[in-house]
Amino acid sequence: MRKEWWHGKVAYQIYPKSFSDSNGDGIGDLKGIMEKLDYLKELGIDLVWISPVYLSPCADQGYDIADYYKIDPVFGTMEDMDRLIEEAKKRGIGIVMDLVVNHCSDEHEWFRKACADPEGEYGKYFYFEKKKDGELPCNWRSYFGGSVWEPVPNSDWYYLHVFHKKQPDLNWENPMVRERIYDMMNWWLDKGLAGFRIDAIINIKKPDQFRNYPPDREDGLCDMGTVLADASGIGEFLREMRDKTFRPHKAFSVGEVFNAKDGELADFAGEDGYFSSIFDFRQTVEGKSVDGWYGARTPTPEDYKRCCFESQREMEGIGLYSNIIENHDEPRGVSYYLPQEARNDKGKKLLAALYFLLKGLPFIYQGQELGMENMVFDSIEQVDDISSQEEYQVCMNAGLSKKEAMDVISRYSRDNARTPFQWSGEENAGFTSGKPWLNVNPNYKEINLKRQRKEPDSVFEFYKKLICLRKTSTYQETLVYGRTEPVLEEEPGIMAYFRVGQGQRILVAGNFGQEAKRIRIAGMDWEKCQVLLSNDKVVDGNGDKLVLQGLQVVVVEG
Repeated sequence: MRKEWWHGKVAYQIYPKSFSDSNGDGIGDLKGIMEKLDYLKELGIDLVWISPVYLSPCADQGYDIADYYKIDPVFGTMEDMDRLIEEAKKRGIGIVMDLVVNHCSDEHEWFRKACADPEGEYGKYFYFEKKKDGELPCNWRSYFGGSVWEPVPNSDWYYLHVFHKKQPDLNWENPMVRERIYDMMNWWLDKGLAGFRIDAIINIKKPDQFRNYPPDREDGLCDMGTVLADASGIGEFLREMRDKTFRPHKAFSVGEVFNAKDGELADFAGEDGYFSSIFDFRQTVEGKSVDGWYGARTPTPEDYKRCCFESQREMEGIGLYSNIIENHDEPRGVSYYLPQEARNDKGKKLLAALYFLLKGLPFIYQGQELGMENMVFDSIEQVDDISSQEEYQVCMNAGLSKKEAMDVISRYSRDNARTPFQWSGEENAGFTSGKPWLNVNPNYKEINLKRQRKEPDSVFEFYKKLICLRKTSTYQETLVYGRTEPVLEEEPGIMAYFRVGQGQRILVAGNFGQEAKRIRIAGMDWEKCQVLLSNDKVVDGNGDKLVLQGLQVVVVEG
């Protein structure tokens, strides 16, 4: 693998609205992020992905952009953004911004001009169609529910939106649209950004014709995953984007890619790929259902292990995945992947080590390093997330009770990850001196940074040790570039793998169960091994056998 400047880095995602509020209005902001740069440096972070802070009416929390060249006043000013980039660089931290270019806001100047004249120049920036024989152009279902077609007020035109109705899709088939997007990207990269995280990018390429697909729910509509599987030719757009923006700036790019087709992995994330890396979502989508959240199946530890190893095998020799257990669109990883009885500090460290030391670029989502957990929502009125509100209605339509529906929402809602960062046990978790825009998780007095900084065995300190281990010169080559070789795959409750480099191998082994398990690792001699990290004070190895206590994880060279 050709070595790149970002390979040995550790990345961190900030959801700015919920990270740190500097002015007491209850909403996190750029100055709040600036005030916490030393914290990120202390943790060991090199790259910081910031979710959208562009000017936006916030129908979908900033992923509906009204002006790509302006900062929304709720987050600060462009001067604040420039200073943040500068201050981060002083600490060796690169800023990565969210790139949302499948769609914009219906309040963007382009769309307003398009609606005024759907057949004019700006109308070709979007997708406008009329009904034919009284029928909409196709039966595609928006990711947020309902048809992808929305009427243009006071006309017989309809526009396409595969996400929220206030997020009209940009027409990437139009070369002028692409050039204006590239101009904007280069404008930001010229400011000194380290790169971009690319949002929902697979959606930019639609099938050649708008047509109906077999419906998969009683609403008569079809899931967008089925639609996108029928589209081809996205590579033309993504290569062009890479060559006109990322490559000239030597920028880092990571794609949100859910629907890559078989055989396309190298195209997306290989040495000559469209992006530096793409996120590994195999574990995230495991158990999901086209029926909606209520039909989803909870992944087991065995599912998690299998998904991780499948991803590691398919990417070996191609490139590096970006590895996560949570982000702004998912519930908290410890509440999702760990069985109920394992949701404690020891279990959180177990999950942390098992995902973090896989081959790939590790991403930490804000609060993950504290072991922040899901909320419990008692009513839909407590929920801000638009996708959760839609899924609640899907639950009700399916005949679930209100309590059953709220149990589903509490498990899957994006608001689980969007609750304010828990800095301390003080009022509002130290996030704001005002009223927070979203309720703080009630467990903030037990789970917070101030408390964990004082505890040498805290989840926070364990994450610091993981980051330090990955960057230690003795092990960095193996932990960044070494192969992942799974072992004991058929052993229930055990997830174990070697990272194998030149003349070195490092074992990562964990026990998801509550009871101790005696395992045998062929070729290991524990008397000659060096324990690099464990979430238990005792590592009980003898010969080629190891006893893993309940929820124990060990990292061993040998």
